[in-house]
Amino acid sequence: MAESKRDYYEVLGVPKNADDAALKKAYRALAKKYHPDANPDDKNAEAKFKEASEAYAVLSDPEKRRQYDQFGHAAFEGGGAGGFSGFGGFDFSGADMGDIFGDIFGDLFGTRSRGRGNGPMRGANLRTGIRITFEEAIFGCQKEIEITYKDECPKCGGSGAKPGTSPITCPKCNGKGKIVYTQQSFFGQVQNVQTCPDCQGSGKIIKEKCPDCYGTGYVSRRKKITVTVPAGIDNGQSLRRAGEGDPGTNGGERGDLLVEVTVSRHPVFKRQETTIFSTVPISFATAALGGTVRLKTVDGEMDYEVKPGTQTDTKIRLRGKGVPSLRNKNIRGDHYVTLVVTVPEKLNEEQKEALRRFDEAMNGIAPEGGKKKRGLFK
Repeated sequence: MAESKRDYYEVLGVPKNADDAALKKAYRALAKKYHPDANPDDKNAEAKFKEASEAYAVLSDPEKRRQYDQFGHAAFEGGGAGGFSGFGGFDFSGADMGDIFGDIFGDLFGTRSRGRGNGPMRGANLRTGIRITFEEAIFGCQKEIEITYKDECPKCGGSGAKPGTSPITCPKCNGKGKIVYTQQSFFGQVQNVQTCPDCQGSGKIIKEKCPDCYGTGYVSRRKKITVTVPAGIDNGQSLRRAGEGDPGTNGGERGDLLVEVTVSRHPVFKRQETTIFSTVPISFATAALGGTVRLKTVDGEMDYEVKPGTQTDTKIRLRGKGVPSLRNKNIRGDHYVTLVVTVPEKLNEEQKEALRRFDEAMNGIAPEGGKKKRGLFK
């Protein structure tokens, strides 16, 4: 029977000097691909899954791998050296199958059973928000905000235990923070790793809790901080302050503080990325004869010479008068101003007569290559 089996390294597609991580990665991919639940009624897939599981069960165990490297498949014939039992003649209890099958079942059924153990865990991010003006977003500013900050409890020093007492090792998991369950399935014994329900993965049990922090190890305080808002920030973007979030557990680092920025609307300007837009009304006389108009920009007001014969909806480009780039505040976008010719709604008799005279003066004048123009009131 040994001669009919493929080489275990060939089955997993790894070299003979592959380390544990490479073996696990290769088997994980094959198990997900050929798992019977993902390939119902496919005998070929089932055979490949069994073949890959058998190969991994041997190569992931240092002693079994040593025997296999020395004697090949013959090492396990007839219940010989390290003979196996269970599915396909192999015992999977010695292999690290819990994480792998947790991944497989998580992908197939949308569930996952993984234990986080009692290692250091990073704290959660803390979120808050600020509101700034349009101009503050353009040029940057500093804002003082107040947040609720979780700090180490001074009474227990962060242990969570009543002063004079100490946390004890969790008797359920023996301080490991996780429990390994061995289950029998159709493909053999599988280890399932879960977070210890008694200590919630910390590995410690607090018998007498600190009266100030109630066993959490930290207390909440109000804290004022100054946030620097960079020039060019846009509405909805966030500022990140590393290490100023909630505290971690089991010695883990703090999370981050995320400050979401809301920019108030401006009555004159509108923004699109680094470009600013605005509209300026001009009189008919200024549009026809030309003249000076005052334009508002984020840098202040400026004079602009309107050319004679300017039509309504003419756009002016003010280079470098837009929003600074977040990457380089010395690089700025442009400001586009749309000139709109206004038509007066109420005129007195003198103004009306002046327009009639103008209309009569324009009558008979034709644009180049065109027909004669009709009067304004015709």
